[in-house]
Amino acid sequence: MHSFVLHNGRIQPATDRTLSPGQVGLLNGWGVFSTVRVVEGVLFAFERHLARMRRDAGRMRIPFPPESAELEDSLYRLVEANQAWNATLRVVIVRNRGGMWEGPGIERDYDVIAFTAESKQWGAGVRLGVAPNARFAASPFAGAKILSWSHNLTWLEEAQSRGLDEVILLNEHGQVSECTSANVFVSVGNRIWTPPLSSGCLPGITRELLLEEIHVEGVSIGEKDLRLEDLEAADEVFLTSTTRGLLPVLGIEGLKIRNQGSAREPVERAFTAYVERYVAERRAARS
Repeated sequence: MHSFVLHNGRIQPATDRTLSPGQVGLLNGWGVFSTVRVVEGVLFAFERHLARMRRDAGRMRIPFPPESAELEDSLYRLVEANQAWNATLRVVIVRNRGGMWEGPGIERDYDVIAFTAESKQWGAGVRLGVAPNARFAASPFAGAKILSWSHNLTWLEEAQSRGLDEVILLNEHGQVSECTSANVFVSVGNRIWTPPLSSGCLPGITRELLLEEIHVEGVSIGEKDLRLEDLEAADEVFLTSTTRGLLPVLGIEGLKIRNQGSAREPVERAFTAYVERYVAERRAARS
């Protein structure tokens, strides 16, 4: 984490103690968050991150800032304070009130907290484990990106203790849902597939952009129920996330992965070009 954080519009040292156990969202994981890529000082696809956070906050009965422009401006002030021109930013909305454990003197319905950090270098690819029954697709809260994240961290830590990088989470039907913090894609010939939201996966922003905005001649991208045998039969398997981009899967525990496809690379080039256009347009608009 960098030296400064944002707390309710104020930029302050990360060492300051300004939170209280009486904010019910802190001890109950009652909040929403998103991780945003900062590219040349621009919050990439921030409007999509904001829309997802607002939707999830509504589902979870979490108050949300009414002024999106004010929130965005405060995040840019944080980027400037940390000189985090190419970095990763996390923004959190924490519910403060409700229930018997609400602390005394809590005046705000929610807190806005944000911080930046150096972007992680993921290398050439990842090796994955598999966790059965790790997503409950039928839950009304499936796909919400909320602060109750410890189960993901536990699965990730367990996989890493065995020399793996990440873990594929299966739902109650044995279908591929996602990884702990990434969406899963496969390519078969010139067709690319990712599990539908009905699998219980998070509607990742990179996933959303590939489905809606990225067009490569001769390549189609769509949604389809996937099982482990589909991953093994695919020409390529790759992950997507805000911090990973399109990252090849080099191996999956217990499966034989082919890594012989040619669809991911042109899609990755098209996505990189999209990011560059987006950043150039936003920089021009803010200048």
